[in-house]
Amino acid sequence: MRTIWDIFAQIIRNLWTHKLRSFLTMFGIAWGVGSLLLLVGVGEGFRSGNKRELAEFGRNIMFIFPGRAPAVAGSMNSARPYLLTYQDYVDIRTQAPHVGNASPMLSRSDMHQVSEFATASVEILGVEPQLNEISYLPLKEGRWLNEMDLKQERNVIVLGNELLKTLFPGRPSLGAFILLNGIRFEVIGSMPHLGRGENTWLNMRGYIPFTVMATNFPLKGENHLNSISFIEYQPYTTAEHKLAQDDVHKIIARNHGFDVKDENAFDGWDSIQESKMVGTIFDVMNMFLGAVGMVTLALGAIGVINIMLVAVSERTHEIGLRKALGATNRSILFHFFLEGLLLTLGSGVIGMALAAGLMGLMGGIQGPGGFDPPKLVPMSAVLAIGSLTLAGVVAGLYPARKAAMLQPVEALRQEGF
Repeated sequence: MRTIWDIFAQIIRNLWTHKLRSFLTMFGIAWGVGSLLLLVGVGEGFRSGNKRELAEFGRNIMFIFPGRAPAVAGSMNSARPYLLTYQDYVDIRTQAPHVGNASPMLSRSDMHQVSEFATASVEILGVEPQLNEISYLPLKEGRWLNEMDLKQERNVIVLGNELLKTLFPGRPSLGAFILLNGIRFEVIGSMPHLGRGENTWLNMRGYIPFTVMATNFPLKGENHLNSISFIEYQPYTTAEHKLAQDDVHKIIARNHGFDVKDENAFDGWDSIQESKMVGTIFDVMNMFLGAVGMVTLALGAIGVINIMLVAVSERTHEIGLRKALGATNRSILFHFFLEGLLLTLGSGVIGMALAAGLMGLMGGIQGPGGFDPPKLVPMSAVLAIGSLTLAGVVAGLYPARKAAMLQPVEALRQEGF
């Protein structure tokens, strides 16, 4: 019996003899595998980019903003604006059974920041220390706000990355001082760059203790006594986010004297619900991309099957000659099995390598917010290569088996199937 190396050498000679047909077969397989992997990879890039963008806000965060409450139940035509107060935050923190954490927020974008090197005018937030347990607020250097900063109303500030680079270009900031609307603040910490591309609004911020903000920089306008910009909160568990939202709505409706059933009276944002909605959209998109990829794969498989059927049928004389020289049916089928396996599996690996190389080149391109470069999905690669390999091997074995079952004389007389 011939060795495996002899069989492989014969296979290579056969493929080289029919160069064009071999090339077309390999091209069909590589195209089908590469197309499917690129389509799935694009979908995976969108999905991972969206997850990354949501993660930059924090884990399971929710917001409640000031809104408009109807003076007559159910009639938004009679709506009157209402402001959130610090007491709303206290009640949410102490009376909402499904809210695990919360922080009041005071936001001003009309304040001027001055260092000895430069000036800026970005958003300043008055917050409590627990905010970094809710939002994603990593530190580059220094420390975050603490309870003593809050209780003693210390004039301290943590700088976002863009504000840091503006006020202290290439210079140390820790322990330095800046002026906020003429009031002196010590820099106790700074943050690394958050987000990617041109989406830098998370970095154009400064954080000071809530008590200092409320005393020195309260919200402007009438009826703003003890008012706050919004409240950020977090449910105990992800599954309880709707219950936590209902708790917050009941407290706000009670404190501001309107019916909790007036859903239009509430203005909020639920990152958990947003994540679920986006996840559903990407699931549908992946199904669509997968369907397109499977059609491409099926077309490639049909092409492979046709070429393999013709290629093996044309070699009926060869099969008859081998049988006449003593080759067994098993050895003939094994030869064609190896030939189909080498042709299809090798082509599939080439298609995967080309797709991975293209994705690698795209990895260096900075995508817009919410989009990461395409990523190779191993399971899709296994599915694509496996299905086309199976189609090619079966397509080669079927006519080879028919020819091998013939008597040598009959096989030698055949012109092909």
